[in-house]
Amino acid sequence: MHLVKQPMTSEQFATMLGTNAVVIRRTMAGLRDAGYVTSTKGQGGGWTLSCDLQRVTLLDIYQAVGEPKIFSIGFDNVNPNCVVEKAVNASLRDVLHEAEVLLLTRFSQISLADLSQEFIAQLE
Repeated sequence: MHLVKQPMTSEQFATMLGTNAVVIRRTMAGLRDAGYVTSTKGQGGGWTLSCDLQRVTLLDIYQAVGEPKIFSIGFDNVNPNCVVEKAVNASLRDVLHEAEVLLLTRFSQISLADLSQEFIAQLE
């Protein structure tokens, strides 16, 4: 987005990401509210970055879009009195929590500038 010298529309993002423009607008609204992007309406309008890529991390973005659930693994609670099920669920819960903490810590260490450099390197 920062490499394009003009605003990008929700439709352009949707095509690029294989999703619906409504989903893009909903996501971008969180980024706009956090001050990371701005939107302009009308002909030639769209989304533009409004932040310093060095100062924004993946954690900032994750928080701006509402902190969606990281892992989609669910727990069966078919028999809440089963000690095996309780033990498995407790272990899974602990492991997933540890993994989430580690992932979010790593998110806090990766700036948008880091991603930009990696992206540009991939193009070369």
